[in-house]
Amino acid sequence: MQNKGLIKLFAFLFGLVSIYQLSFTFITSKVEDEAKAYAISQIPDAGDLETQEKQDQLVVRYLDSIGTNKQFGYTTYNDAKKKQLNKGLDLEGGINVTLQISIKDILKGLADGSKNPVFNRALADADEASKNSDDTYLDLFFDAFDNIKGDTKLASPDIFANKGLSDQVNFQMTDDEVKPILRSKIDDAIVSAFEVLRERIDGFGVTQPNIQRLGTSGRVLVELPGAKDVKRAITLISQTAQLEFWETYEQNNTSFSTFLIQANEKLKTLVDTPVKEEPIKEASELDSLLSDVSADSLDIATQVNPLYDKLLPAIPGTNAMFRAQVKDTAEINSYLKMPEIIRLLPADIQFVKFAWERPATEEVEVIDLYALKSNRNNEPRISGDVVSDARDTFDQFGKPAISMSMNSRGSKEWQKLTSDANINNTGIAVVLDNKVYTAPGCSVVGGISGGGTEITGTFTVAETTDIANVLRAGKLPARAEIIQSEIVGPSLGQEAIDSGLMSFIIAMIIVLLWMVFYYGKAGLFADVALLLNILLIFGVLTSLEAVLTLPGIAGIVLTIGMSVDANVLIFERIKEELKKGKGKSQAVSDGFSNALSSILDANITTGLTALILLVFGSGPIKGFATTLLIGILTSLFTAIFITRLLVDWYISSSSRTLDFSTGLTKNLFQNININFLGKRKIAYVISAILVGVGLFSLFAGPGLQQGVDFIGGRSYQVRFEKAVNPSEIASELNDVFGSGTKVKTFGEANQISITTPYKVEVEGIEVDEEIQNKLYTSLQKYLPSGTSKANFIDDNDGRSIGIMKSVKVGPTIADDIKKNAFLAIIGSLAVVFLYILLRFRKWQFSLGAVTAVFHDVLIVLGVFSIFGTIMPFNMEIDQAFIAAILTVIGYSLNDTVVVFDRIREIINEKGWRSGENVNQALNSTLSRTLNTSLTTLVVLLAIFVFGGESLRGFMFAMIVGIIVGTYSSLFIATPVMFDSLKKSIKTGGKEEQK
Repeated sequence: MQNKGLIKLFAFLFGLVSIYQLSFTFITSKVEDEAKAYAISQIPDAGDLETQEKQDQLVVRYLDSIGTNKQFGYTTYNDAKKKQLNKGLDLEGGINVTLQISIKDILKGLADGSKNPVFNRALADADEASKNSDDTYLDLFFDAFDNIKGDTKLASPDIFANKGLSDQVNFQMTDDEVKPILRSKIDDAIVSAFEVLRERIDGFGVTQPNIQRLGTSGRVLVELPGAKDVKRAITLISQTAQLEFWETYEQNNTSFSTFLIQANEKLKTLVDTPVKEEPIKEASELDSLLSDVSADSLDIATQVNPLYDKLLPAIPGTNAMFRAQVKDTAEINSYLKMPEIIRLLPADIQFVKFAWERPATEEVEVIDLYALKSNRNNEPRISGDVVSDARDTFDQFGKPAISMSMNSRGSKEWQKLTSDANINNTGIAVVLDNKVYTAPGCSVVGGISGGGTEITGTFTVAETTDIANVLRAGKLPARAEIIQSEIVGPSLGQEAIDSGLMSFIIAMIIVLLWMVFYYGKAGLFADVALLLNILLIFGVLTSLEAVLTLPGIAGIVLTIGMSVDANVLIFERIKEELKKGKGKSQAVSDGFSNALSSILDANITTGLTALILLVFGSGPIKGFATTLLIGILTSLFTAIFITRLLVDWYISSSSRTLDFSTGLTKNLFQNININFLGKRKIAYVISAILVGVGLFSLFAGPGLQQGVDFIGGRSYQVRFEKAVNPSEIASELNDVFGSGTKVKTFGEANQISITTPYKVEVEGIEVDEEIQNKLYTSLQKYLPSGTSKANFIDDNDGRSIGIMKSVKVGPTIADDIKKNAFLAIIGSLAVVFLYILLRFRKWQFSLGAVTAVFHDVLIVLGVFSIFGTIMPFNMEIDQAFIAAILTVIGYSLNDTVVVFDRIREIINEKGWRSGENVNQALNSTLSRTLNTSLTTLVVLLAIFVFGGESLRGFMFAMIVGIIVGTYSSLFIATPVMFDSLKKSIKTGGKEEQK
């Protein structure tokens, strides 16, 4: 081998850089452990939420205090935190959401809220078409508009030829001229939304957040690893931040009293409500409030009053009009929005907007209803675009508040608004996303000048920080709906780290011992190369700022098994050369040279499938593909160069021998002469039966269990203190959510998986909260006494009870995942077919390889269909399963290409000879095939047993695939290649008959 010195230098530097990169992770972990120990020493763990929060605060303060101190003399904690190995959502806990910026909202904004019937009909048609189409919303809108426009143009004065777009669109332009302008405007709006979200997330306080645009469809991926306050994070991400300032109507306005009396009477004829008798109950504050309502308008003993039964008198001096229980607000809203009720508004309050107070906490039962002075266009007096800066601060009483300053235009409008409020003795409602945060009056005659103001209320410090953050970042130009989300609790993340580390250690020990057992001293050299390989993988991951996920750990562990393949190939070829009587140096040199072609072909085919996975996968699946690709590259380097250096060094002394075997393995697989081709018809029959049974199960039997990734819906992993009955819980939840809700045990008997399609097409945080509330109410009797709703939902009480993980996939993105999965599988097959065709120059080789792959995939699918409801672990078809299928494809091709490579070598030397030399090639590679397959299989079994519940279905698919792939490379790929090629095989000018 040439340039040994250069290779040694490169290996030394490569290893040194990897150790340096990983040192930051070690330092970060050490300092954070010290911080946790300090917090526990100051506040002993009591196992409750309050103690946990106090400990977390102490940890943060400790880390802040030592963040700039030198660690080991060359870095600080703050710097090390930025350079540490990034852990994914499934290892650290946190939040991963995909947001869809509403293109419809942007179009309506560009059209200045147009009432044009053609425009609005086109929007409605685009909404409907988007449910079953992969096209962008904008393209669907253009198609819908073209179908119904008649003489209407996009450049109509009441659509896009308006004042706002006057510098770019005029009424003389054609639709084809307007469309690119709209595309550009929408892209600008999406970029603006992306920047707003990025600024908000930068101020949230989690380390290493990730935000990126997904194509041009208006989708944005947001990852917040380590985020513990789920509700706060979700609100921050999806909040539009529409800040408005309104003047309120005076509290004692008689016109409202008249309106409400008339509205209540009208509702009696519109709402089907039976007469009821009130049960006798003890007096309470709520009863006292009800009794204050005028007896002329409320007689609850004899009849139901639709409106007055829900409304309570406002507290004097609050500038609110009424109060109501939180549970009744939706019904009151529906009443006040009825056209028949709106028509009852008197002339002096004809333009009014009703808005509810923001509840201070989840425990609040009664909130205020405000009547805001509006205008014909339902616009506020001042909008949030005049705010130039916002900061979280404290008011004069030491309570958290938000301080704002306005630009010159806003300052003038603010002085006018506060002056009017002073004159009219009304309030100024500060409204954020249609919730009234505060509504104080103004005592300053002539109004407040300068544009400075302060928002006060029942805030926490975190809330004022977030509100100031979103106000500085600005409002989103359109709604950002969460169409896919994954929330993993910190307890589950820690369990994933523990189980992943356990499987990693066990797999590595097994492989290291096996190599020494089978190859003796040579196996030790392979082990050194393997350990260096692991170091390099982690070093490269850290250097590239890649994210380590649980499937990523599986990819590394799989790399351990597959990286052995290169050493096995080399050692087996060296043994063959030694049997030919060659000297040690020559046998080693020829062994490495002869094995190189097979090693490269095998790793390239696996790498191609990993690339396909990287392109079409998402989230943790990308992590799996990333580690697999890195592992392939580092494995090639260590096997080809490092192992060679060690072997050459050892045999350089004439007194040392290296046999590449042990006493127990020396004669294994020697002199084997199996007639593989002669048994191909039997193999065809066996495979046909297996594939046929699988296809019958797929199409006529139970079929595959599709996860929420493919059908949409919400999935929750819930853990209890004691074992529960999933059938009993399923019956109860089907009563709550309707049919289609599935409940099954997930791992241990005290853990279940709940999947429901309930309101899957309805977007918004409110729906997520509604489902979580219903889950808590339904499952409360199975939880330990004292488990609050907050602890049940957020897994932040340290007891690991409640929702450990939640996943939401909207129907649109589920369709996209299906499409990408299909493209990934077909793409990988096409790419590999072309690669094998290029390498072996005969399409029959490609046909044999692809036939074997189809065979393997169909059998794996059949196994999952037949045993999907029988196995005691999750066997749903999701993105992880697709990753497993693609890995099976890569492994099967790896095995097949090695066999084909040996066939080509022997045939080039000796010819076909009625298939005898094909059998010889298969027999000569049998040791390598079984050795590699067994090693990989043992590694996968280690992950299957110790890698955690979430990986078992993934690993099971790969285990089945490895077994079937080993079989198919011997009995399907090669026979199919031979049968399709034999008519063109000629020996001595005559066609081969067998």
